[in-house]
Amino acid sequence: MNTNDIIIRPEREEDYRKVEELVRDAFWNVYRPGCAEHWLIHVLRDDPCFVRELDVVMERDGELIGQNVFARTVILADDGREVPVLTMGPICVRPDFQGKGYGKMLLDRSLAMAAEAGYGAVLIEGNIAFYGKSGFDLSSRFGIRYHDMPEDSDQSFFLCRELRLGYLDGITGVYMTPEAYFVKDEDVEEFDRSFPVREKLVLPGQLS
Repeated sequence: MNTNDIIIRPEREEDYRKVEELVRDAFWNVYRPGCAEHWLIHVLRDDPCFVRELDVVMERDGELIGQNVFARTVILADDGREVPVLTMGPICVRPDFQGKGYGKMLLDRSLAMAAEAGYGAVLIEGNIAFYGKSGFDLSSRFGIRYHDMPEDSDQSFFLCRELRLGYLDGITGVYMTPEAYFVKDEDVEEFDRSFPVREKLVLPGQLS
């Protein structure tokens, strides 16, 4: 991978549709038949939780090959406080560039930008095998629980990274997913009709 060919820059309005197409390509049939992530990023941009200064795309030789976004949310701490944190995603790299280090490069730069902007921690749903290489750990080790799940349930998908060392010291509580992430299937279907038709497949490893 030649990093000299890579630019990570803010998303611009003229990028919106191309980014949605990129996201659709990257997530199609991965977690479910079809996908919802392209609709999610479409609605996130207009939501108050959206962090516009951390909305970035990755270019290689002038072509869009990746993107990442962040949203503001809170931990409802057991002592009654609301602790501001970030969540992240959808994040993706174009399918033909996956597995080559571009995703980690995009992730690490995005996290550095979030830290430089003064945010304290990021909590996500993801695979520790990938995100652990960029400093994420199980959220349970920080005393943070995923909302609407029993405390003794398997929450190994729920990850956390402090952007400021010690930001979560002394805090236990429940993470709240931003409302914007709860999309409706009928809205996804209507939006998807504006894209070229693709076959939805039920594949091993999908979540639903």
